[in-house]
Amino acid sequence: MQYWLIKSEPNTWSWDDHVKAGTAEWDGVRNHQAANNMKAMKLGDKAFFYHSVNEKRIVGIVEVVKLYYPDHTDSSGRFGMVDFKAIEPLGTPVTLAEIKADERLSELPLVRHSRLSVSPVDAKSWKIICKMGGVKP
Repeated sequence: MQYWLIKSEPNTWSWDDHVKAGTAEWDGVRNHQAANNMKAMKLGDKAFFYHSVNEKRIVGIVEVVKLYYPDHTDSSGRFGMVDFKAIEPLGTPVTLAEIKADERLSELPLVRHSRLSVSPVDAKSWKIICKMGGVKP
């Protein structure tokens, strides 16, 4: 299993919106590196759901339930999307400040390439963040 982090502006699509939908497409990604990360996803992979902009915190966990396919919102036809199912909220949201303060997480793309909207998370970091957030890895 691989692990990921996906970012969303909570005023556009929030964790609560995703929970209400249950399963939803992750459309609108227009960065090639982020798109390549979505292409690398496998069924059952898990991802942290991160509220960007003002909140800057991980609030939940989702699971890949449909592999990369064409994004209907992309008129160029170059980008795709995956579907995620909401799994569980973090007991305690984990902020970007807390992640940056933990030296063990200094190599995370979230820290090193902060503008990337879909990024990988290594298994060790996944476990650390799950513990910080009060959920089982």
